[in-house]
Amino acid sequence: MHSSDDTVRCHRHLADEAATLAFGAQLAQSLTAGMTLYLEGDLGAGKTTLVRGLLRARGYAGRVKSPTYTLTEIYELPEFELYHFDLYRLHDPREWLDAGFRDIGSHAVSLIEWPDKAAGWLAEPDVIVRLAITGDTREVECVAVSPRGTCFLETMCTSCQSPNC
Repeated sequence: MHSSDDTVRCHRHLADEAATLAFGAQLAQSLTAGMTLYLEGDLGAGKTTLVRGLLRARGYAGRVKSPTYTLTEIYELPEFELYHFDLYRLHDPREWLDAGFRDIGSHAVSLIEWPDKAAGWLAEPDVIVRLAITGDTREVECVAVSPRGTCFLETMCTSCQSPNC
């Protein structure tokens, strides 16, 4: 899980949609208020499916849809609010500010698709989740970017534990 530069990473093969949902559920187990995860991957890579699995694991039973046209979907969970952003349609990074999203506090979790569309204005992520299409399957790589992200991945991927968490 630790790379040669000591960055904590988690790699998984996701054979189908069920595996993507299950991986989202695994992410949900260690998620805490104040975390930011960037979700990267091409169109159709499974980002919203991963979010659906995460929300289901947190007990959310309602409809989970991609916020491509609305920019954000907000889910009220018992432990925190979860903001699911899809910034694909932003034309200028300042649109992030104009929409008022910068004011989301530490009481929420932010999952941000297409973070490059608001480069320079977003909070730094704790974890970057990269999904890649490989034929009919997916590969996912999670990379810790902050100390909280390191603890998150080391808790989530129990094959590696850190005394610092």
